[in-house]
Amino acid sequence: MIERTDLRNIAIIAHVDHGKTTLVDGLLRQARTFRDNQHVAERVMDSNDLERERGITIFAKNAAFVYKGVKVNIVDTPGHADFGGEVERVMNLVDGVLLLVDAAEGPMPQTRFVLRKALEMKHKVIVVINKVDRKDAIPEDTLNKTFDLFIELGASDDQADFPIIYCNALTQQAGPTVELSPSYEPLFEAILAHIPSPKVDPDAPTQMLVTTLTYDDYKGQMVVGRIFNGKIRKGQQIARVDEHGQVETFKLTYLFGFLGLGKVEIDTASAGDIVAVAGMDEIHIGDTLADPQDPHALPGIRVEPPTVRMTFGVNTSPFGGREGRFVTSRQIRERLNQELLHNVSLRVEDTDQADRFLVSGRGELHLAVLIETMRREGYELEVSRPEVIMIKGPAGDTLEPFEECHIEVAEAHMGTVIEMLGRRRAQMTNMHQGGDGSVYLTYLAPTRGLLGFRYQFLTATQGTGQMHSLFHGYQPYAGTFEQRELGSVVNIESGSATAYAIRNAEDRASLFIEPGTEVYEGMVVGQHVRPEDLIYNITRKKQLTNVRAARAEVLEALTPPRRMSLDECIEYLGDDELLEVTPESLRIRKRVLKAEDRAKIQKRAEKELENQS
Repeated sequence: MIERTDLRNIAIIAHVDHGKTTLVDGLLRQARTFRDNQHVAERVMDSNDLERERGITIFAKNAAFVYKGVKVNIVDTPGHADFGGEVERVMNLVDGVLLLVDAAEGPMPQTRFVLRKALEMKHKVIVVINKVDRKDAIPEDTLNKTFDLFIELGASDDQADFPIIYCNALTQQAGPTVELSPSYEPLFEAILAHIPSPKVDPDAPTQMLVTTLTYDDYKGQMVVGRIFNGKIRKGQQIARVDEHGQVETFKLTYLFGFLGLGKVEIDTASAGDIVAVAGMDEIHIGDTLADPQDPHALPGIRVEPPTVRMTFGVNTSPFGGREGRFVTSRQIRERLNQELLHNVSLRVEDTDQADRFLVSGRGELHLAVLIETMRREGYELEVSRPEVIMIKGPAGDTLEPFEECHIEVAEAHMGTVIEMLGRRRAQMTNMHQGGDGSVYLTYLAPTRGLLGFRYQFLTATQGTGQMHSLFHGYQPYAGTFEQRELGSVVNIESGSATAYAIRNAEDRASLFIEPGTEVYEGMVVGQHVRPEDLIYNITRKKQLTNVRAARAEVLEALTPPRRMSLDECIEYLGDDELLEVTPESLRIRKRVLKAEDRAKIQKRAEKELENQS
């Protein structure tokens, strides 16, 4: 075994909005990765449109820079627990991590999730306390909380004795104390001093673990991974070993290393390097690329199972097929199967209906990002309300997923939030005052109770509350509870919505549409102020007697409609509702469109309940 002193492999982990992507930008710039005259966008690592819009990292990405002759491969990892599959893959690539913590907020839930993964794999951690310039920053308190978190997560003595760097990512300054240097030099030096060099055997049989799949229009399927043993050369024969031990040999046509944000074609790479290769037809994440003369697989990538599922299917509404380019079950199936190649946390199963697929993921956000991505690609589909995945315990009892929920809320709203969570079978485990009028609450809540809760929470706290959750584990079924308190306004006639009908409905509902919107029977056009559904004709017109009356109707002042994002629509859905998703529109509808058919189904259900009792 030899030590590659010319190489470091690190990942950056942090909570959402703690400055992770901004820090990577600064490291690449100060290492002079870009030309002096090169135009570089802000938050260069958030290259995906969805990431830029949401302000979060969704997909793990590779970059690299050279400092004092040492190449540093750096991976920007997601900060949200729903994308834990990305995190679990990345931890197989690196030897150490930078843990970025906000000097005012301290370590947060997603920090806890990703840090636990890093500690489990015995990685060395450098703690970087960011935003020390904030008025409410308390670096000493943040450091103490971070140390407590290490101990709570079972860090070893060596891991708990972590080096500390303070920084301001916006001004690209860092230092061993809160008195910052004018550059990132102290951080660069800490990486070289504390992140271990890869210890490798370059003469052993080749072994490379596949962690990411990408596709290039000219080079075809490409895989990214780390070489653990031996060497790889462009043009050589190499074997793919899958999880079942099956071996397939192919010629390696392309070999790339990373520099800056791009790939650089190279002829050879050695153990410890993170590279991208091409030439294979079929390969999966977790496979091993090995020496054809001695093909042995590395341990696969372990990913926690999904906890939430939804049905994806062909859009069966009266407006189906109008706005999308890909609308058939075959096209939707192919797209979902394509997603499985690189989204290791996702599961797709067939149902008893040929045009319906059961898609399971790590959370609502995980599935919402997939739906939004498909929508932007031109797919048209309908999805159901998310539901949790139950499992059977050792004693045959039903277990359901629970989440650790961390909430920050103003004291004035605390009582309302406690009452709301209590109705959802959540159990408070901790509460403390923030000193600034805020209260911090920690709950253990069934995932079922948090589905559709975020919008109600933001409404109750007037948009000021913050809520973050992460998967805790499976516990005994918590019992039944009401998940949605208000019913829907369901349209009963096809046509166009009128100002007259909308005006008459405003006292009884919060509406989702405006005059002139095309609607159909069974479409949900608003939220009722009572628990039951309201059947309403949103196309009803006023009986006009002259032109003046018609003009007056148009000029009537109406309350603006409630515009809902994809995430809010998914949260809103009831068990008997579907969300119609097209490249241009989001429409909520009843599963059964005709009012009389829904009434018959409800009557049958009530009769069955009577017979059982």
